[in-house]
Amino acid sequence: MKISVIGIGYVGLVTATCFAELGNSVTCVDIDKKRIENLKKGIIPIYEPGLAELVKKNIEQKRIIFTTSTKAAVKDGKVIFIAVGTPSDNDGQADLKYVKQVAREISLHMDGYRIIVNKSTVPVGTGDIVKGIIQKKYKGKFSVVSNPEFLREGSAIYDTMNPDRVVIGNGDAKARKIMEELYRPFKAPIVFTDVKSAELIKYASNSMLATQISFINSMANICEKVGADVDFVAEGMKLDKRIGKYSFLSAGGGYGGSCFPKDVKALIKASDNYGYNFSILKAVESVNEAQKKHIVTKTKKLIGSVKGKKIGIWGLAFKPQTDDMREAISIVVINKLLQDGAKIKAFDPVSMDEAKHIFKDKIEYSKDAWEAARDVDALIILTEWSEFKEIDLFKLKKIMDKPYIMDARNIFTLDEMEEKGFHYLSIGR
Repeated sequence: MKISVIGIGYVGLVTATCFAELGNSVTCVDIDKKRIENLKKGIIPIYEPGLAELVKKNIEQKRIIFTTSTKAAVKDGKVIFIAVGTPSDNDGQADLKYVKQVAREISLHMDGYRIIVNKSTVPVGTGDIVKGIIQKKYKGKFSVVSNPEFLREGSAIYDTMNPDRVVIGNGDAKARKIMEELYRPFKAPIVFTDVKSAELIKYASNSMLATQISFINSMANICEKVGADVDFVAEGMKLDKRIGKYSFLSAGGGYGGSCFPKDVKALIKASDNYGYNFSILKAVESVNEAQKKHIVTKTKKLIGSVKGKKIGIWGLAFKPQTDDMREAISIVVINKLLQDGAKIKAFDPVSMDEAKHIFKDKIEYSKDAWEAARDVDALIILTEWSEFKEIDLFKLKKIMDKPYIMDARNIFTLDEMEEKGFHYLSIGR
């Protein structure tokens, strides 16, 4: 099938590449000329394991092309995906200016039936907005579909090729048939809904996962007060089939990234706009912000005042296998430590360049995990990278000035840290 993807950011590039890998002919459009020129050479703008190799392969096999021309995308694509950004504005509402802009550009070049697919995470009613914009210029037949993405950074290719479900929001029989054909190779359950229900499913899913995280972090705080272990609590909960073994019940420093914070805020704002007080989600957000600050409080419990002390940081990205630092807990923790007079040196396997844009020269950037831990008064672990989990703890203790560790991701066991002589605090244990 001939498809086009407009907006070659994280979601757009992964989506386009995976469709090309399945044998479709894909035209990719972005207004960023430098990004397009780099992509033509196989240079990708994001860190995602396996993506660069897949892009190069499909360029060589001429299944994917990159251009800045929306006209070419509309001409070439039977199905046109809109995958532009929908950043939060100041009050938490999703900003649709890029979606609207693309819809206007599509309307100028329509010359026959097309399916316009909202792949971006958009609030309820966006499908109607896109439809209205196109109808102002184009009087022929077309369909608007909501097809939310559910990929996770760090495993985006696997998630795209092996989805738990595919959601297709549109009551149009013709659009449904074409979309069903497009997604048939994925061998996943297809949920057909109306457009507005599909638009809500993504927000509902991410908000539920965020709620699980805030819930288990609240449980962790109770565990610390009563002397229980949150890992045992979570293990016992997950064995209940109504909760499930894949539940987001790992205690830590809170959620971050490009999706959960933005989607929770957007659903809260949308609910407010419709006159409903989504109090549960407001509490989820409040708990999450408090949990980030809790890491600094626990660090002070471990070593006292941080003023004038050197603190090592392991992990800056919001999760492993990505360089994404949007809403990362490291930003809150490091800024608070700096505010309280600490000196920071930090390391992350892939997000160091991104960190330099955020922190500038306010912190020291270490070449590796060892350097970040050398001669520090305390080490704080903020991202659960495998290389941190597999570190030689005997060697680590020798190079630290004082063996104090605040583990915000619970990557080590209490027994092993006690055995090796560390002063060790974690979350909820």
